[in-house]
Order: sequence, then structure tokens, then C-alpha cells
Amino acid sequence: MQQILVIDDDTELCELVAEYLEPEGYKVEAVHDGYQGVQRALSGKHALAVLDYMLPGLNGFEVLRRIRSASRLPIVMLTARGDDVNRIIGLQIGADDYLPKPFNPLELVARINAVLRRTRSGPNEMQSEEVLVVGDVEMDGRTRTVRRAGETVELTAVEYSLLERLLGAPGRILTREELVREVLHRELSAFDRSIDTHVSNLRKKLGHEVNGVERIKTVRSVGYIYAKSEEV
Repeated sequence: MQQILVIDDDTELCELVAEYLEPEGYKVEAVHDGYQGVQRALSGKHALAVLDYMLPGLNGFEVLRRIRSASRLPIVMLTARGDDVNRIIGLQIGADDYLPKPFNPLELVARINAVLRRTRSGPNEMQSEEVLVVGDVEMDGRTRTVRRAGETVELTAVEYSLLERLLGAPGRILTREELVREVLHRELSAFDRSIDTHVSNLRKKLGHEVNGVERIKTVRSVGYIYAKSEEV
């Protein structure tokens, strides 16, 4: 049984989340302040954490930073509805997904299942072979590791899945709609810019350019292209 850590000071919400997750086969542990949240998240006992950004002690962003400095634990961030700034900050720091409050508990279950599917995906989901190389980037599906010019690059589960999709189709436009559907496992909504933030994170980690060529090109109002191997 996989354990889910819920870090939120709203005890009633934690109980509600547990009511919906436990029938799905998850065991839920809830903690109610930031310091304890970091401690439990780094214990290695959980498959995923649900993290609210409004917390006593440490706020959610600081909790996320401390977790990300030491762990790749998948994290779904809870934000206030319409609070786009905090949502973007959370994704930039390293959250795998977000959900605005108030939310439908069934939607949270769906988001958790989607993130864990990405985390569990193995080499069979590689585009054509276990080790995928495009230019200076190498992705090893056997160990789920990524190297750029021989140096290991730490990616979140979402960033790994997104890069896998981009490397699998170098030189071809991938629309935002198909990236959201295939990487985030949901349909693109009108104001959802999550995939754009994840692309931005990849650019920062891999480098915006290589050999004077833009690594991940934006096709305005359409999507993205990863540069062909011969270009990079």
C-alpha cells in the first residue's frame, strides 16, 4: 500500500482527503506544520506528498524548496483559486502539479494517480530504445536518469516525462494540447500554463542553447520543438 503524505493545517480537509484516497488503496499520513512536513517528506516512506502553500512554521514554498534540495518525491501543490502567481512559483520550485482550493476530492485523486503513473513509468514507455540520445542529452530509461554532456541532471517526474516526449520527436512540433494530455494526463484548459512552466524549468536545467542553437523552440500559440540531433 503506497503512502501519501498530506501537509496541510486544515485537519478537516486532511480527513476528507483520506476518505477519498484510502478506498483507492492509499495509506494517508497528515501533518499540520511546515517543519514536520519537511521531516516526514524526507523520511523516504511516502510515494507522494500533497502540500498546501499556507502553513504555520514554514510556508509551503520553503517546505518545497527544502524537500527538493534533498529528494525527488512527487509533490502536488494546493493553491488558492485564481492565485496564478503562487501556482507558477510552486511549479518553478519543483512541484509536479497543482490544484486550486476549493477542489473536488475526485480531481485530487486523479491528479495523484496521474503523477504516480509518470513516476512508475519504465523503459517500456521509451519511444524506441532504452537509451535515448539527442545531441548532448542522454536519457536512460533503465535507470530514469538524464545526463547533459556527461553530467547528471536532476529532474522531477513531470520534467522527465516531458523531456522524454520532446526527445522522442526532435524537429517536430508538439502542441501544448498533446503535451498536456500525454504528460499531465488531462485536457488543456483555457488558462492552464503548467506545461509552459515545466518547459521553462527544462530550459534552465539543460541550458537554453547548445552550439548556438535554441534547444527547445517555442512555436507561438502552438507548442514546442526540440532541436534535431544534428543541430545540437
